[in-house]
Amino acid sequence: MRISVFRKAHFNSAHRLFNPDWTDEKNREIFGICSSPHFHGHNYEVELKVTGELDKESGILIDLRKLKDLLKEKVEDRYDHKNLNVECSEFENKVPSAENLCIEIYQLIRPEIPAVMDIAVRLYETPRNYVEFPA
Repeated sequence: MRISVFRKAHFNSAHRLFNPDWTDEKNREIFGICSSPHFHGHNYEVELKVTGELDKESGILIDLRKLKDLLKEKVEDRYDHKNLNVECSEFENKVPSAENLCIEIYQLIRPEIPAVMDIAVRLYETPRNYVEFPA
């Protein structure tokens, strides 16, 4: 019997949506005020979904403490109160958009969850704007 469990986490980060290969004008055209050279921040919410077969003996899919610890170590400790453009090497040559950040979080978590289980990451940049990977 397949079932999904979810765990949420929270972190605050600053970023600037900016492609250095583009002119300032093109960056403003594509990213609007999010391209400000003074950065801006978000109160991100991340939701981890783990799906797999329910263990008949224990009655659980995965220990929720494990998910809590993984999100703290791999996401909160890494991104909380950071400037993504300046302090996170994964964004040295990549725009720190919500989409790219969500994919990075997925790649940090995926190796830590048994391969027989599926995972998905949903990242809320605002209460009304969110992305999910894989789609």
